[in-house]
Amino acid sequence: MERKILKTEDGSHTLYVPDMDEHYHSIHGAKQESMHVFIDAGLNMHSGKNLTIFEVGFGTGLNAFLTAVESKRQQRNIKYYTIEKFPLQEQEWQKLNPEPASENEENKLFAQLHNCQWEKLNKINATFQLQKIEGDLTSFNFQALPQFDLVYFDAFAPDKQPKLWSPEIFAAIFAHMTKDGILVTYSAKGAVRRTMQSAGFQVERIPGPPGKREMLRGRKP
Repeated sequence: MERKILKTEDGSHTLYVPDMDEHYHSIHGAKQESMHVFIDAGLNMHSGKNLTIFEVGFGTGLNAFLTAVESKRQQRNIKYYTIEKFPLQEQEWQKLNPEPASENEENKLFAQLHNCQWEKLNKINATFQLQKIEGDLTSFNFQALPQFDLVYFDAFAPDKQPKLWSPEIFAAIFAHMTKDGILVTYSAKGAVRRTMQSAGFQVERIPGPPGKREMLRGRKP
């Protein structure tokens, strides 16, 4: 898969896939999009002190990086599981800047997330553990993982990867979530909202990040 590195409006990097005409993050700001959608609307809306998070699409590692930073800052213990079908090569992620003007400690953390072993739960620091899974979400066995308190649904857009936004996948995720679990996604499409509702989620439209009017958040009652 050919990928090109682009700098977004907030100074952080994203990747562009020419064959799909798709960006990994918003060109209005990769970091600010991830903070808005996954940290502010997801992590910060869950009251749990100990959380199990599942991310659809490890991608550049930005969501995992920001969550690891927050886990230390908020002193919340997080086990973070993420599935990725097309992992980045080292020569790709080394060129990425997850934080504009990032500190050395943050650069080391970002590298640690990428360098740690796949298919194993790695202790990154005192509050954050990460397991990266190389695989296809459409055939993944969720029973291999603990139940999820929070889900970051960050697949490519529904019109680019429709199989990942299917009723079967949302139903499988819903069944593997804890009571009062939260799922957040940048998408606000009506079809996605209806699919989430059919799986059992209580869904709300909430303000989206810069450049996007709305996004979706679902809860498991």
